[in-house]
Amino acid sequence: MDLELHGKNALVTGGERGIGREICLVLAQEGVNIAYCDIKTEEGEGSTQERIKDFGRKVFAKEVDISNEEQVIELVQDVIRELGCIDIFVSNAGIIEWEPITKITLDCWNRILAVNLTGAMLCTREVAKHMVEERRGVMLFTSSTIQYNPAYKEAAYRVSKTGIQVFAETAAIELAPYGIRVNTVSPGLINSPNWAKGVLPKAANDPKTGENFMGNIPLGRLGLPKDVGSAYAFLASDKTSFATGANIVLDGGFTLRPLVLVTQEEIRDMNL
Repeated sequence: MDLELHGKNALVTGGERGIGREICLVLAQEGVNIAYCDIKTEEGEGSTQERIKDFGRKVFAKEVDISNEEQVIELVQDVIRELGCIDIFVSNAGIIEWEPITKITLDCWNRILAVNLTGAMLCTREVAKHMVEERRGVMLFTSSTIQYNPAYKEAAYRVSKTGIQVFAETAAIELAPYGIRVNTVSPGLINSPNWAKGVLPKAANDPKTGENFMGNIPLGRLGLPKDVGSAYAFLASDKTSFATGANIVLDGGFTLRPLVLVTQEEIRDMNL
């Protein structure tokens, strides 16, 4: 499907690796020029920058701590200067750490909220100023299915991602009169670098619990970053021109887990 995005300009936060990288690459493949930031960017063969160039698109990458207000203001100014305008903004940067309730440290709590929530607000504020002047634009946010399903040791992360959902919904109603659409994507269990660092892979790979764990996902597999990237490209296009304040859940059906779990074999057989 031609999404008719050729020549558009996008800014993606957290674009060097994982889901953010795939968002950049899928958009670039659709003809979008890409600016992205990350706490650390890479250069050379195989890097996100080089992959974008392979698609013949302009690319601008910058190392930015999005919880730093001055750095965010400078980033947006630099992107507009380099690309001319920002048509698509993707708020994707995020961090996760694991602490149980009785051991939550203030440093960890503040760090997660500073990047995941405050950082998203700062970037949105600066990009929105530009888009309001242009009377057009698309803003997309990486939320998470954790807003529906609590996970152990992830209180701060869940608060930050639920906050993103609420913030995006407010932005959607405030910015709609200026022709700006705001939507969210809620990935589930995605096989990304953050997944690899977490506690869930232990359950998924355990000989005793692994089969039942994967049985919780009706489609029977983990998601891939490129699955998420494709959804962003669709939402960035005019194919979804009547969607704002919407949330797409990409979790293979994980949040639809039935009350009683059965095996994948039983599921396959029950409708035959």
